[in-house]
Amino acid sequence: MTKSKQMLLIKLGIDILLGALAAYCAFALRIGLPLGKYAPRAFTYTYISVFIKVALNYYFNLHRQSWRTVGTRDALALAKSTVIFALIASSIAFMLGHNYNIPRSIPLIDALVYAVFMGSSRFASRIIFEEIVGRKTGINKKRTLIVGAGDAGTMIAREIFRHPESGLVPVGFLDDDPSKKETRFLGLDVFGPIGDLRQVVRGHSIEEVIIAMPSAPGTTVRRIVELAKKAKVQYRIIPGIYEVISGKVSISLLRPVDVEDLLRREPVRLDIDSIAGYLSSKVVLVTGAGGSIGSEICRQICHFSPKLLILLGRGENSLFNIEREMKANYSHIPYVTMVADVRNIHKIEHIFEQYRPEVVFHAAAHKHVPMMETNPDEAILNNIGGTQNLVKNALRFNTSYFVNISTDKAVNPTSIMGASKRVAEMVVRKAAIEAKEGQHFISVRFGNVLGSRGSVVPIFREQIRKGGPITITHPEMTRYFMTIPEAAQLVLQAGGMNKNGQVFVLDMGEPVKIVDLAKDIIRLSGFEPEEIEIVYTGVRPGEKLYEELLTAEEGTTATHHKKIYEAKSNDLPADLDAKLAGLFETAASGNNEDICKRLFEVVPQFKSKEIEGAVHEQI
Repeated sequence: MTKSKQMLLIKLGIDILLGALAAYCAFALRIGLPLGKYAPRAFTYTYISVFIKVALNYYFNLHRQSWRTVGTRDALALAKSTVIFALIASSIAFMLGHNYNIPRSIPLIDALVYAVFMGSSRFASRIIFEEIVGRKTGINKKRTLIVGAGDAGTMIAREIFRHPESGLVPVGFLDDDPSKKETRFLGLDVFGPIGDLRQVVRGHSIEEVIIAMPSAPGTTVRRIVELAKKAKVQYRIIPGIYEVISGKVSISLLRPVDVEDLLRREPVRLDIDSIAGYLSSKVVLVTGAGGSIGSEICRQICHFSPKLLILLGRGENSLFNIEREMKANYSHIPYVTMVADVRNIHKIEHIFEQYRPEVVFHAAAHKHVPMMETNPDEAILNNIGGTQNLVKNALRFNTSYFVNISTDKAVNPTSIMGASKRVAEMVVRKAAIEAKEGQHFISVRFGNVLGSRGSVVPIFREQIRKGGPITITHPEMTRYFMTIPEAAQLVLQAGGMNKNGQVFVLDMGEPVKIVDLAKDIIRLSGFEPEEIEIVYTGVRPGEKLYEELLTAEEGTTATHHKKIYEAKSNDLPADLDAKLAGLFETAASGNNEDICKRLFEVVPQFKSKEIEGAVHEQI
């Protein structure tokens, strides 16, 4: 017999003894001792009582509760069991009537005593466990201040009490809500607002600060971090709302403050019904499934139980990683992995014919601006040609929803990559015109994604690890940023808006100076900005100083979701097919200057050195 089964039998045995003792005590309290003529009846009642209690014990799994971590839900299960026992025992006593002849208050007294005994045994076990473990770790316990007295803050305090082995001891809370001032949660005081952090740290010998505000904006997190640094105290944070979708908060989730926390914005609130309506029980294809955005879209889709998820990508290593994650975390979701290049029209046609995807998220694209400046043919053939291959098959095989992932660099493009994504948007809009009833072809445009491959954050971290310098192209370089989960969730939301032919623009919040972001990462790495050199290398080919999410001529209109807007796009050339044919032919020739000229014919807003040089020569 295993140790766990032995423990279950021991706990069940204790519960049976407590149940019998509660029945005896009920008679003793009601009749008094000795029981006299009631002794035989007490024996019979105890036998029936214990039988009912054991049955309810199994029904509510009371014997399987972990006594050392017992909590509110365990107490609630015990309360339900007690109430049902009282009803059953009282009903039996009533039906037996004079034949049984015991006071009808006996079952009620028995139920109350039984609840006290059962609850006391469990909570006593938890207190003893916490005391024993607490003594082992008590010498090194850190006095901890929790910033945020909401649900997350009280949950983390409760977790610390449950797990004294964490080496933390909660001292109190800080919260800006005036209604919480001078109140107590779990026996801990709310000392005051967040601004009092330095005084509270000094006055209560605080050694660590825990930021327990998962939905707080980045400005608030930044403020708390700055106050903690000035108070010279360690600080950690519980994950943001995107990482704690389940709502569970535990000590194991505590982590150092990251740059994503400093840029955090108001959490995305999704219309779950509209998303579930077009994803649940559907065959969903994701291109670029191994990439940063594509893999996160796959994770988010899994929450809506698709019929089949097709993971399509060109890089086998990245596909291998997302496939492993699917097996580990989403084993209940049927999926198939396809190693394929979106430029291969025959392979794409075969996949559509075999699986008939009802929803397509197109995230496969070349995205590095400087690299595409020197390889424009790849940008044309992959970003535009690949999109066209997918769109043709989506039209042919009656795909209901086609969502193209675009970029803010498609606005007034100054790079090959941006211009290629602008043309890809046109390809999708043209498909929307040709679509049948019930088909929806849209593009979703957003800016830089924190933590994605090749983004500035991992590059800066690597440079800091090497002691610097951090390289930035220009002191005024500014970008919009969004977290990967936030971007993926809004892409899914935009897909469910049932608006064919639209270019949706995601609300990226306020733009961030790259130099300010670099300084934040330096501080979070344990240094001061003066300790790590920042070198300005000059704007690279195709780059803008300031990204734009909308062109001036487009403008936007609001949608029912406050973080998603519609761009008023009307730049679809009448002879798009002919221009695309010429563009692909030129791309195959490999002449960079000719490719830029062809792109300019399709996207008049496109500006590049090659085009400016050609115009200057004509003048």
